[in-house]
Amino acid sequence: MTEQSEVRAALRAQRIEVPSWAYGNSGTRFKVFAQPGVPRTPEEKIADAAQVHAFTGIAPIVSLHIPWDRVDDYAKLASYAAERGVRLGAINANVFQDDDYRLGSVTNPDPRIRRKALDHLLECVDIMDATGSRDLKLWFSDGTNYPGQDDIRARQDRLAEALSATYQRLGPDQRILLEYKFFEPAFYMTDVPDWGTAYAHCLKLGEKAQVVIDTGHHAPGTNIEFIVAFLLREGRLGAFDFNSRFYADDDLMVGSADPFQLFRIMHEIVRVDALRPESGINFMLDQCHNIEPKIPAQIRSVLNVQEATAKALLVDTEALTAAQSAGDVLGANGVLMDAFNTDVRPLLREVRAEMGLDPDPMAAYARSGYAEKIVAERVGGQQAGWGA
Repeated sequence: MTEQSEVRAALRAQRIEVPSWAYGNSGTRFKVFAQPGVPRTPEEKIADAAQVHAFTGIAPIVSLHIPWDRVDDYAKLASYAAERGVRLGAINANVFQDDDYRLGSVTNPDPRIRRKALDHLLECVDIMDATGSRDLKLWFSDGTNYPGQDDIRARQDRLAEALSATYQRLGPDQRILLEYKFFEPAFYMTDVPDWGTAYAHCLKLGEKAQVVIDTGHHAPGTNIEFIVAFLLREGRLGAFDFNSRFYADDDLMVGSADPFQLFRIMHEIVRVDALRPESGINFMLDQCHNIEPKIPAQIRSVLNVQEATAKALLVDTEALTAAQSAGDVLGANGVLMDAFNTDVRPLLREVRAEMGLDPDPMAAYARSGYAEKIVAERVGGQQAGWGA
């Protein structure tokens, strides 16, 4: 078991990246429910994200999504973020919301459309240069709906070509984070459907290409912590997109559907000391707040990750190793269950107090008046959102 002082230090040093789009209107493909006070500009999204960090103390990074967060001056946007106590993180490319991409983006059979998609990826690297961002996060909706619709192997060749061109454009301290998703919106075949495909492309590209695990992008019953352990062992786990799912890519608040799974994932992270920011793993949220208020939902999500992490830090590793070595199946499982069933909320309240924060971030935000302020001020203009 990690010493209490080390547990507290690890929890204080934890860093979670929040997505700018979580503060805009979003929902399902059937309906987006608009909310009062939703940001209208990238600056207002960053201001809302800064509130999450102000009350949790461990969310100082904000991901951008292009073109949703396009501005004329990205260096100025980075300065705006810094003035509010946060910084800009991963740049997320968008090659799925254009009519040209109906049959794919970088894997499209039309070379003109492939060039258009590649130009956008290269634009995103330019934005990384301007913001000081390290990570380019790539997710492709590319795939097919029907057998015979396109050449499966040729699409992999086109994908590899685009990834290689983007990789060559990276600066020395920048990297590609390649995400996978086994279905939707392509239902017959997706070009990057699983971690193995993403891993294979990353191996071909080089050390600056790593895999993103979106916890909602798996078939039912998938052992996600195995994927985490494997990619950690190979040095190819670059980031998480944390969320929860019941059926598919539900993008619900992380830890809400299966907190035990989140604990098991964080246990694999903690056991190899990969929680530290120096490990290079980007712990990002990627969620869709459709019916719940945006900022409290992000605060609650950060707290859920924090609680799972605290429990993982409390695992008695010596007892676990001894039980595993002795073949004590129930004893080993019991060690994990003891940690998972520990109420870590008092510990986390103490850690927040040590950090000069309110011990109850949800209640503190509710008392702050910020929600009422933005509802009153953000009248007129076009609310941010991706539409449905």
